[in-house]
Amino acid sequence: MTSAPWRLACVDCGAAFDAFALRYRCDCGGTLDAAPELEALRGRVSLADFDARLASRAPLDRSGVWRFRELLPPLEAGHVVTRLEGNTRLYDAPRVAAWCGLDALRLKHEGENPTGSFKDRGMTAGVSVARRLGMTRVACASTGNTSASLASYAAAAGMEALVFIPAGKIAYGKLAQALAYGARTLQIAGDFDAAMALVQQVCAAEGIYLLNSLNPFRIEGQKAIGFELLQDLGWVVPDWLVLPGGNLGNSSALAKGLAELHALGLIDRLPRIAVVQAAGANPFYTAWHSGQPVRPTRARTLASAIQIGDPVSWKKSLRGVQASGGVVEQVDDQEIMDAKAVVDAAGIGAEPASCATVAGVRKLVAAGVIRADEHVCGVLTGHLLKDPDAVVRYHRGELEGIRSTYANRPVEIAGGVDAVLQWLRQPQD
Repeated sequence: MTSAPWRLACVDCGAAFDAFALRYRCDCGGTLDAAPELEALRGRVSLADFDARLASRAPLDRSGVWRFRELLPPLEAGHVVTRLEGNTRLYDAPRVAAWCGLDALRLKHEGENPTGSFKDRGMTAGVSVARRLGMTRVACASTGNTSASLASYAAAAGMEALVFIPAGKIAYGKLAQALAYGARTLQIAGDFDAAMALVQQVCAAEGIYLLNSLNPFRIEGQKAIGFELLQDLGWVVPDWLVLPGGNLGNSSALAKGLAELHALGLIDRLPRIAVVQAAGANPFYTAWHSGQPVRPTRARTLASAIQIGDPVSWKKSLRGVQASGGVVEQVDDQEIMDAKAVVDAAGIGAEPASCATVAGVRKLVAAGVIRADEHVCGVLTGHLLKDPDAVVRYHRGELEGIRSTYANRPVEIAGGVDAVLQWLRQPQD
């Protein structure tokens, strides 16, 4: 789709490898970037072309990822596996903005992707590269969303999918997807980080293609969140872009893509990036504020999608946050679940990890880091129904250690219409 040269480059030592070398790390152990030669793209990438494709009915143009294909891995159209991912809404959220203390807030809802999370943007790129490499089996470790996306895209590509999940630590809405799409699913003892270590060993031993965010091409697809968000805004750059942080592939991807647009002269500045971690899974937050490297920690949070104690992509994320003049914040589970109730009640809705974004915005506004009049966009990463159990338990007051501050409790009424009418006519709290 583009003749510009690409390469794999080590984030730590700078060593370079062929673009489609079958590797996930450098010989020094560092993680890899899949990177285009930007000078070769200069003058050949046009925002007008991206916009013109919005009127096309061609599958690649209708994808909210491959519409930006000049900035994505160089693949032939026949290699691309797409479910027309992306094209998610950017919501004006005045009620949520007021709760956060902002004049205005926009929320990019990645839960509107085909399998209900932002992972579809990365998976279309990762599975397409797997097809280009002639792979027939793909695998991942997952707290849920990655496994659902991998299973779906592998099925569409006719590949065998293998997913490793922490036993008892995955929301049923996500596990159901992996099973339904036909992935061979292994529930292992231990947490996500244990699953991640195991899947790398298995992939190396069996020649299975790994599609966690350690894979540099997985990250490339997720860059399109930033591209599409700016397109939604008419290519006006917001002051802040706020998103949750777990394994940190998403923040790495957005920062990398925006830096590429800036380097090509397509945008005039970078938004400041704020990464928000759960307080119970906060190794990046701790490292940011201590000035030390990330040290693995035992992760525990109700926001299962970001319950990761040893994030693979922390160096890439750090690079992006620093380049943007951004920040890293943490919020506890009470703040996350209250923010979720506010987002849900606004008619938007998202899974708990997504709402770390909104909890983080509120905290940063209260601290004076974000001004009330600044242009702020947040990313919601997953659909409300990814974790319906958390929703019901919050509103019924059944989440251990959590106050149901904004509970909308179901009411049991015995009797017929008279009982219902009596209840309706009572003053509401």
